[in-house]
Amino acid sequence: MSPRNVLISGGGVAGPTLAYWLARHGFKPTVVERSQGLRSSGNPVDVRGPALPVAEGMGIMSRLRDLATQTTAMRVVDASGRQVARVAMPATRSAAGNQEVEIPRGDLAAALYESARDEAEFLFDDTIVTMRQDEHGVDVTFDHAAPRRFDLVVGADGLHSTVRRLAFGPEAGFVSHMGVYVATIPLDGPLDGPLDGPLDGPVDHPHDVLMFNTPGRLVSVHPSRGRAVAAFIFRSSAIAGFDHRDTEQHRRIVTAAYADAGWRVPELLARLAKTEDLYFDSVSQVRLPTWARGRVALLGDAASCVSLFGDGSSLAMAGAHTLAEALAATAGHAEAFRRYETEHRTLVGPKQRRIGRAKALLIPRTRWGIAARNLSARVLLKRSGSGG
Repeated sequence: MSPRNVLISGGGVAGPTLAYWLARHGFKPTVVERSQGLRSSGNPVDVRGPALPVAEGMGIMSRLRDLATQTTAMRVVDASGRQVARVAMPATRSAAGNQEVEIPRGDLAAALYESARDEAEFLFDDTIVTMRQDEHGVDVTFDHAAPRRFDLVVGADGLHSTVRRLAFGPEAGFVSHMGVYVATIPLDGPLDGPLDGPLDGPVDHPHDVLMFNTPGRLVSVHPSRGRAVAAFIFRSSAIAGFDHRDTEQHRRIVTAAYADAGWRVPELLARLAKTEDLYFDSVSQVRLPTWARGRVALLGDAASCVSLFGDGSSLAMAGAHTLAEALAATAGHAEAFRRYETEHRTLVGPKQRRIGRAKALLIPRTRWGIAARNLSARVLLKRSGSGG
């Protein structure tokens, strides 16, 4: 059988992973990405569990370990910057071939892209405008490129998927707001003075994630790898008129949400007001009765967003590999899509059910909830025998 042409919408994590494995199986993948280049914004992500053999198979695991953030603990601070609790992260085993890593999202995306770029066509600064499928293929028009016909189309284009909207219907029918919004910005230079203020102990911890809570709000600073990232995560009902592409609206929303917060929040908001690299969106889940319609299938967040708290990058990589293997091993695309969905839903379902607990731990709703969470962290610290 001659190689099949597959269009993949989305050049983040799922898209390049799928392109790599499809090319390995003799397909001809094309990846279209709305951004002009690889995106760097967002919190660091984990590569673990089912994503580890995928990364090993792509030959990038050693590189991912070299780019790992090397964070050692999560440290909760109060408004004066004093340590309230510190919980060590699991010790890493750098020599272990299957050890999970935490890595800046942009570095993961770059490693995946570089693995796939020689075997797949990439169209940056473009997007799908229309799709029309028939029994034998899908006719696609783009914003910039000439119209083309593909055998299959895969939407790996995230929470606000264009492919899902065109093939399945409006976003409102599948996306549920989970009562939380998140914003992230890179910290390109030091803040004025020590970031964490005075500590209870004599030793600083440059590889700790710092967390500051007020009821229903969290501000964190992740040291990442040479370029710290600040995150604003807060509880809120769905915001009327929210536009996920309106950066100026995002600045106003976050500034209003944290107007009276303490610690170093005013300085971080000043950075947010000036940065050109602001990510802001609703924490949402995507649920569909099926991930395929005809010759179009969905992958990653477009199919089953598990949101901020659910190993989205690892699941995206695992799902991409599962889909490629199913397409390679099955004569018909319909059966391949069913096989992929049946297998991958077993990984996604449990993650989607855990968001409530994650919200309670990261963003307690009340001062009592914050105190109870901090007390639990201190008890865990004593039991583990670790400290800071």
